[in-house]
Amino acid sequence: MQVEIKIDSSCTEPKIIIHTASITEEVNTLMQRLSENAPPILTGSKDGKMEVLEPDDLFRIYAANGKVFAVTDKGEYLLRLRLYEAAERLNPSLFVRISNSEIIHIKKVKNFDLSFSGTIYVELTNGTTTYVSRRYVSKIKKILGM
Repeated sequence: MQVEIKIDSSCTEPKIIIHTASITEEVNTLMQRLSENAPPILTGSKDGKMEVLEPDDLFRIYAANGKVFAVTDKGEYLLRLRLYEAAERLNPSLFVRISNSEIIHIKKVKNFDLSFSGTIYVELTNGTTTYVSRRYVSKIKKILGM
């Protein structure tokens, strides 16, 4: 992506124009980010109390038994969102979907093990282990520069 800034003293307010051959996921994400006023917050409940969850504290968000959970150092929280809604509230450069039911914080990954056939074994810094489903392996390899 190319970024260009033009200084014009007659301009009264900033104006952004996107030139593209087609609407891609990257363009949609960019438009969404530019139109947001404040980043939406993520809240979860634990022990009957609602807490604001800081994205930097999240290890993973996953769906199980029809519910969505977020895992932090403080424990596991129940979210009142669907997995895709939680993903929309998170920075796509830090949080990546590894299966239809799980999103991980890429900076909380201790290591990736590619020795498994067809999938990638993931160990998070909190000791949790999970797998990248076959469907998402190429996306993870692209993120890792492989």
